[in-house]
Amino acid sequence: MKHFLLLLFILTSSFSSTKFLMPDEAFIPNAKLNNAMQIEANIKLSDDIYLYADKIQMQILDSTSLSIAHIQSPESINHHDELAYIVSPSFLVTLQNKDLSGMQTIKFKLSYQGCSEQGLCYEPLHKIFTFDINTDKLISSKISQDIKSLDIQSSSNIKEQGELSQSDAIADTIKNGNIGIILLTFLGFGLLLALTPCVFPMIPIISGVIISQGKDITTRKALMLSIVYVLAMAVAYTIAGVLAGLFGSNLQAALQTPWVIYSFSGVFVALAFSMFGFYELKLPDSLVAKVSSSGSRGGYVGVAIMGFLSALIVGPCVAAPLAGALVYIGQTGDALLGGMALFSMSIGMGLPLIAVGVSAGKFMPKPGMWMTMVSAIFGVMMLGVAIWMLERIVDPYITMLLYSILGLGFAIYLGALEKGGHIFKKSVAVIMFIYSFALLIGVLAGSTSLIKPLEFLKPQANTAIAELNHLKFQKITSIKELNVLLAKNKGKKIMLDFSAEWCSSCKELEELTFADALVKEKMSEFVLIQADITENSKENKALSKKYGVFGPPAILFFDENSQLLHSKTLIGFVQADVFLKHLNQL
Repeated sequence: MKHFLLLLFILTSSFSSTKFLMPDEAFIPNAKLNNAMQIEANIKLSDDIYLYADKIQMQILDSTSLSIAHIQSPESINHHDELAYIVSPSFLVTLQNKDLSGMQTIKFKLSYQGCSEQGLCYEPLHKIFTFDINTDKLISSKISQDIKSLDIQSSSNIKEQGELSQSDAIADTIKNGNIGIILLTFLGFGLLLALTPCVFPMIPIISGVIISQGKDITTRKALMLSIVYVLAMAVAYTIAGVLAGLFGSNLQAALQTPWVIYSFSGVFVALAFSMFGFYELKLPDSLVAKVSSSGSRGGYVGVAIMGFLSALIVGPCVAAPLAGALVYIGQTGDALLGGMALFSMSIGMGLPLIAVGVSAGKFMPKPGMWMTMVSAIFGVMMLGVAIWMLERIVDPYITMLLYSILGLGFAIYLGALEKGGHIFKKSVAVIMFIYSFALLIGVLAGSTSLIKPLEFLKPQANTAIAELNHLKFQKITSIKELNVLLAKNKGKKIMLDFSAEWCSSCKELEELTFADALVKEKMSEFVLIQADITENSKENKALSKKYGVFGPPAILFFDENSQLLHSKTLIGFVQADVFLKHLNQL
């Protein structure tokens, strides 16, 4: 008997230690009519409470003429192997009318069931609301059926009628356009992408490849080497793009792991030292002889490999044309047409590089000091590319220090500290020396800005004001973190910026667009959230996949009801004036 009483006491104590909420405390349902005679329903969840998505039902009771045409629902998540809502969900119910007119009274039944994270599951619950419906304001049955036929699974996938986002508009063009026009269009997109900062590092690479061939290179060979480089680059983009579209992953992001960056940075350092004349990089003579005997020309294989790999490592971040092609491939599975569009875009992006390569071969200086100088210039540019790649994974102070050392060394080589010399060369050397010395002073003082290395010399008051005016982003890395912020900031406009440390266009967006005074003033009206997908982790991939983002930069906007404004999504770098105009339309 004593043992039984002891056991009963322990069980009673364990149950009493956990206080469960009553059903009406755990779930607070609500529903109201808007001006369009739609029912806005929501269920407020208390802490540690979740709802089963498949248990939520809505019905119109005691009416043969009024019925539900469409229910706009938020997206549920996988929670304990069940589709559920862990934040308070809101629903928009559209009604349809058969033959009634005037005012009609209806009863709206909202049924639901959920559980507590502490281990208690509640029985099915429901609440009935009574509404007076003005049937003359209801949308027609035909429109209701059209809405229903869209088969929209969640509000996050809803697109405003007649309005598409940049990437969706391009995907729609591929789907419905003429193949010839599509390829020409993407060729033009590629030419525009060639003007973005992400492509600039390829200029010293292809130039260095041509210069390294020596003084005997002809214009024809320079052209052929450039074409091989660009074709290999195009093949790399096409393969990576098709795989990304089919499997929903950003392969370029997967190549931003530290060991890959360090490896390729080392390759560019090796190339730079070969340009300085320390050694000659070439295939073994036996292999060259074998390749040549089979009808190929030595050097092309290495150039092709360089083009293929450099495209993946230093290629552009995702822009609207690339994202559009990936969206099309992902939606339709048509890798052939999507791949053709990507290949055409890559060729357009490579045409200026071919021009650079041919120029480097055609205007090669004759043997002498100029030849040594040109090789040294491209060697320094190769080292610059290596440091630029390291920016993604090492501390900003380190890369700034490396830039300053590189600049000082090259300035001294050009004769910055020597007397006399050519006025132009001397001017360039002195300016480079002064700037590089400013970088060195800046990094020693704790600055990390390559544009304003001596900003720390400003009065402290101005610095404090600048800090107050600096826009703060709330950083997230997963869907769960985003859902918490969306729920917390309901009733406010929200801007979500997908960014990564290895994305050059993202940095350009922050330093040029977001830093604009008018843009900052307008952005202050939004809750600013930044999705940091630098690590390319499983959570990062799930977050990107949920919102159809194939890579940064991408900017998404949510309305006051935390509903995604799909057509307002921006992909790639946007100028400050264009971005401000876009914000004013929200």
